[in-house]
Amino acid sequence: MTSKYKQKDIQNFAEDAPTSYYAGNVATPLNDLTSIQKMKIIKNGISKTYLEVLKKATSLDYDSLAGALSVTRATLINKKGTEKFSGQISERIVSLADLYSFGYEVFEDKDRFNKWMFIPNQALGGLAPFDIVDNYYGREEIRSLIGRVAYGVYS
Repeated sequence: MTSKYKQKDIQNFAEDAPTSYYAGNVATPLNDLTSIQKMKIIKNGISKTYLEVLKKATSLDYDSLAGALSVTRATLINKKGTEKFSGQISERIVSLADLYSFGYEVFEDKDRFNKWMFIPNQALGGLAPFDIVDNYYGREEIRSLIGRVAYGVYS
């Protein structure tokens, strides 16, 4: 697999696997990286190009992404190409991509997981997972719920 992103630094993501870190010939799911590796990616900054690839993979529009990342739509749209987002926004983008990476792994089907994120869930008090993805605790609750799905626990 060849990535169109030929950067030499740690932020190399496979074009067809935006929820993965691309190193050499191997795309590793973000949820399999260590916290230190994720911190290096965040410190390096996430580019608009990467956000575009993630946006396409997750089937989210700018309005949905802005809500999930707790930023304005203009903040996301105004960046161009390889321009990078601030550390705070990069952290949120990596956190969201990491969550989707875990979901894709457990559900084994990107489209099914993307749809699941918008279906009201009793375990979340009738809210859809995407309704609470805009903050750390919401993402952790969704991660816990995905973990229960992985182990076959009613969720």
